[in-house]
Amino acid sequence: MSEQAGAKRPNILFLMTDQQRFDTIAALGNAHIVTPNLDRLARRAVSFTNAYTTCPVCVAARYTIRTGCEPPTTRIFSNRRSAPVAGQADTVEARCGPYLVKAMAHLGYRTFGVGKFHTQPWDEELGYQVHLHSEELYGTADQRRRDDFAAWIAREWPQFDYVEALMGERTEMYYMPQVSPLPPEATVEWWAADRAVEQIAGHGQDARGTHGQDVHAAPFFGFVSFVGPHPPFAPPVPFNRMYDPDRMPNPVVGDPAGDHKDPFLPASNYAMYADEISPHRARCLKARYYGEITYIDHCVGRILDALDAAGLADNTLVAFLADHGDHLGDHNAWQKESFFEGACHVPLLVSWPGRLPADTRRDELVCLTDLFGLATAAAGAPDLREGIDLLGMLDGRAAPRETLIGLYGEPGTHHFKAMVRRGQWKYIHIANGGREQLFDLGEDPAELRDLADELRDVACELRALAAAACDTPGARDALDGGDLRAFALRQAWQPQRCRQFDRSRGVSDFPADPADVLAEFRRRMA
Repeated sequence: MSEQAGAKRPNILFLMTDQQRFDTIAALGNAHIVTPNLDRLARRAVSFTNAYTTCPVCVAARYTIRTGCEPPTTRIFSNRRSAPVAGQADTVEARCGPYLVKAMAHLGYRTFGVGKFHTQPWDEELGYQVHLHSEELYGTADQRRRDDFAAWIAREWPQFDYVEALMGERTEMYYMPQVSPLPPEATVEWWAADRAVEQIAGHGQDARGTHGQDVHAAPFFGFVSFVGPHPPFAPPVPFNRMYDPDRMPNPVVGDPAGDHKDPFLPASNYAMYADEISPHRARCLKARYYGEITYIDHCVGRILDALDAAGLADNTLVAFLADHGDHLGDHNAWQKESFFEGACHVPLLVSWPGRLPADTRRDELVCLTDLFGLATAAAGAPDLREGIDLLGMLDGRAAPRETLIGLYGEPGTHHFKAMVRRGQWKYIHIANGGREQLFDLGEDPAELRDLADELRDVACELRALAAAACDTPGARDALDGGDLRAFALRQAWQPQRCRQFDRSRGVSDFPADPADVLAEFRRRMA
């Protein structure tokens, strides 16, 4: 888009949700959900219908966005960091280059970040000029005090500061339908929208100094990261009762042995207390999940309204995305961390009035790693790193991606998995047991017919592409010779329940003796 190089650079605003599936926007085909503001954005945006996260879990996905690099380079294949391999630099930025926000600041952008960032460590310095945290869990009392949302609750809504789980109860309640313990205007989503609106309003056409000069002449780069609809599904009143569970579609399930070729899935179900979810409860959970999304949609609408009110909408690139999805009962699975569509296929809407076509669907293969190049290219200094040129692809200057590779789990371990998307095909390699899956997404978008044994030539061709992608220092341990490494099948994740209590209040597990809780309560009330 070199012909526009002299034009005023756009503001850039990324709006991200956590664990939102690709198929949860009414305007893009879901007749069961109400999303008026995402529909409004879709009408003025390019909607990428084949957008993926290449590592479908929170921490890893977020680092692909902030670095523009894939897991072999970030060395983050899960919610934990893997050590660099021989020949790699010690830090993520030394391997990848400055984080996206630092790159945008270097280009002269004012920067702000609001919400969940899920860095490791939790308070890693990312480079935002304004950086307001709202992380899900508090490991210590000090962390809760320093979390901007939790501190805001303590200050502005002290009557709710006693609540341990401000975003809904976890542990055994993780996949139980819930209602928020907070009113709508006190939730983390509303708080994030408020903070974003403040940043936008302070940048608008009325933000003038004493001499009438624009005090924010530089454009802004903003990143607003909502915690929802990540479980627990606890929308506030009245969004908790918007959807009748009896009108919700059932999960799409296949043969249990095929759905659970990956031994991680049943182990994850057990860990999150999701191993005995009935069809009725699954529909209730979907109803609350949709309620969360509709509530977030309302918050997104407030941010879009702020852009309009500040006179910034026409020169702001807005990208709406999710870090990954949720199986939501499909394939007898819950949570993420697989390469089934529900977990790795994400929404991606990109609006830039006057520069990108409106109300357009594109089916090229794109991924979260491409967002680094999207932002820097829109700013006039494209830095694609390990992504592709989305803007160039949209106007015909750059070729689309023919093959998309996804990697999860540390290479060289039972945890490792690889995905290849090419044409209508999706291939999945599971190192634990050396298992494979092959789906024709054109004919079988629900991934119910595994063709890995039937179409060996296609499976082998795609497997070779995955192996070639792993022939790089950060992923080479996934190989045995020139082929993907396989391990004898075993239960790599010993069945154990996940404990996610509020450690900032000194709670780490259920009591050995229930009477201990009563005794402590009586002492506190005395």
